[in-house]
Amino acid sequence: AALGRKNWKEDETSRRTRLREGVPSATAASHGLTDEQKEFQKVAFDFAANEMAPHMAEWDQKEIFPVETMRKAAQLGFGGIYVQPDVGGSGLSRLDTSIIFEALSTGCVSTTAYISIHNMCAWMIDSYGNKEQREKFCPDLCSMEKFASYCLTEPGSGSDAASLLTSAQRKGDHYILNGSKAFISGGGDTDVYVVMCRTGGKGPKGISFGKKEKKVGWNSQPTRAVIFEDCAVPVANRLGEEGQGFNIAMKGLNGGRINIASCSLGAAHASVQLARDHLLVRKQFGETLSNNQFLQFKLAEMATKLVASRLLIREAAQALQEDRPDAVAICSMAKLFATDECFNICNQALQMHGGYGYLKDYAVQQFVRDIRVHQILEGTNEVMRMIISRNLLSES
Repeated sequence: AALGRKNWKEDETSRRTRLREGVPSATAASHGLTDEQKEFQKVAFDFAANEMAPHMAEWDQKEIFPVETMRKAAQLGFGGIYVQPDVGGSGLSRLDTSIIFEALSTGCVSTTAYISIHNMCAWMIDSYGNKEQREKFCPDLCSMEKFASYCLTEPGSGSDAASLLTSAQRKGDHYILNGSKAFISGGGDTDVYVVMCRTGGKGPKGISFGKKEKKVGWNSQPTRAVIFEDCAVPVANRLGEEGQGFNIAMKGLNGGRINIASCSLGAAHASVQLARDHLLVRKQFGETLSNNQFLQFKLAEMATKLVASRLLIREAAQALQEDRPDAVAICSMAKLFATDECFNICNQALQMHGGYGYLKDYAVQQFVRDIRVHQILEGTNEVMRMIISRNLLSES
């Protein structure tokens, strides 16, 4: 048994090579892209293979927040992908962003997911902040000299975001914040907090943090409660006008849903590769598993769902970029379909590995653990179904 494990243990060097080379042509992520998009996609795949994949397991096991690696990613323009160039962003489209996050996630889903949240925060400040706010916050966020967290969810309000209780009472040129936020990615380790709070009604001094949560996946980013107790925040830091916060939060989530779906896509992309390679070399009953028709059919289904997910995500990214009337529904469809199907792909890839897939020596189990939460955050997939059905039933 020990000899068998040694023979079948995941070889990290060969895995990194596969990530750079990509999957067979039928499922290649570069189909339909412009030359420019193919170029930055290659940069992202190379970064994932060289800077992320070799450390993915260690970051997970030791719960390391890889600050320096993310700053290297920022040097490539990945700290503010769809932030405007005048404040340090790359000025790319939503489709470009999806392409990059898919590629980065083949190296580490958890770290890429945090980068996607950081990008969303930077975009919100860029889009809704005034000139002073943009110039104050965005350059350091785009370079990842400073890191950001998005604070919407509360202990008593998850899917029902409009029922949040964190309050902001104005006193002179400050707001006094009271309340708490739950499940905040980066909480306690980040510098800038984009907080959704209520300016009307109820809602140590200042800002504090709960314990670091122990999670199934997403272990390369810390998660804590963020607690406000008479926390004074300058009025100058308010994004938009009072009363606009909910709409700003929802617009941020539309992009966040595409981003997190793209992270699921990267995990599925890598898992199809891992499953294919395993089937080609693993022998049972005197022949490789690749000769088993049942497994051939399963692999075909996985590849088909991968490509279908990618096409829907890219359509949603285009719809959001163009501000189409159906953008909210399409983004919800992409998030629902891709996070469900990509999880199924990763889970099936683990099953194809047999007992080896359950060992932490093999990357496939981490992809399964890391993307399971994608069906919950940025709006649960049950809420996505509500949004889609409401859109359909409201059409005249």
